[in-house]
Amino acid sequence: MVCALGAAVCFGTATVLQAMAAREADTAGGGGGEAALLLRAVRQWRYVVGLALDGLGFLFQVAALRSVPIYAVGAALASSLAVTAVVAARLLRVRLSGREWGAVGVVCAGLALLGVAAGTEGDLGGPAALPYALLGVALVVLLFGLAGGRLPQRGRAGALGLAAGIGFGVVEVAVRLIDSVALVDLLRDPSAYALLLGGAAAFLSLTSGLRAGSVTAATAGLVIGETVGPAAVGVIWLGDRTREGLGWVAVLGFLVAVVGALALARFGEAPAAVAADAG
Repeated sequence: MVCALGAAVCFGTATVLQAMAAREADTAGGGGGEAALLLRAVRQWRYVVGLALDGLGFLFQVAALRSVPIYAVGAALASSLAVTAVVAARLLRVRLSGREWGAVGVVCAGLALLGVAAGTEGDLGGPAALPYALLGVALVVLLFGLAGGRLPQRGRAGALGLAAGIGFGVVEVAVRLIDSVALVDLLRDPSAYALLLGGAAAFLSLTSGLRAGSVTAATAGLVIGETVGPAAVGVIWLGDRTREGLGWVAVLGFLVAVVGALALARFGEAPAAVAADAG
């Protein structure tokens, strides 16, 4: 659980640092579109540190997924929005309303309940077809992301955000299914391909969703997609359980943490928050 919280801290802080680098790169000017903006941003030390934190967060995420139930890790990762909100309030001078500070407290309370009630990682491998099902889901998310520009404007951001969350959920489940990290075994393991394809499809869908409209809608869809589905897979097929007699506490903590994260959805893309604050 400490690793899951560490991943949330890394991801949430990285978002703010990368937002600061992107803002400085945009202020510096130079034109050239988004690709040129990205090249200017990666020259900033804050962006590089953010990427390093993303990598460290992923390692923490893998360690957590190999140790505690998926539902606990998913809720902890959703709490990275609370980290982003607090760090943004400090570094980006983004003002948090009383409701948003309350949401940060709600997230912390939900995670505390999960920490008390979460059991150990399940020891089941799931159905033999599960890795191939993950591959199929990742492919659908990829095609959905590629077709994002053709979707109706209304609801597009939320739908693409949900698709991105499902893609990240594929990554969470795939990590649990990988038995060996030896290169030969990875090349033969469909779960490894599901992990790579799911991650790529998720980033594509999320990028398209954030461009399509409401950041809040896209991030809310992301939180729901990356928590609910993987948690269900972990409980139904992978043997994830809670401590004896504390199942209701785990369910309550999960719901409280996710609802709190949804209340902070506007911080899913810090540059937008900065623009709103400047306005």
